Amino acid sequence: MLTWEDFEKVEIRVGTIIEVADFPQARKPAYQLKIDFGEGLGIKRSSAQITALYKPEDLLNRQIVAVVNFPPKQIANFFSECLVLGVVGANQEIVLLQPERVVDRGLRIA
Repeated sequence: MLTWEDFEKVEIRVGTIIEVADFPQARKPAYQLKIDFGEGLGIKRSSAQITALYKPEDLLNRQIVAVVNFPPKQIANFFSECLVLGVVGANQEIVLLQPERVVDRGLRIA
């Protein structure tokens, strides 16, 4: 079972997607994202399997929630530096988690 101390180590923050690119080298359909987490964290890259419900133009400037303190993970020729969080639907499509209103980039989820 996860302890409270374990949970406190996970840094979940709000970022804004500033760039979206197709990721044809990924095994499952995905986008390569650049996400701005503001001063302190800066811009991080992520691979996200969110192509079923989102088009690139729908993602630009959208705020998302992501884990930012995992080590980088190599996916094909790309290094993902954060984990974008979403809800897995009945058909395995991902619905992004996001704040219900615009907040400052980099704020921590409590």
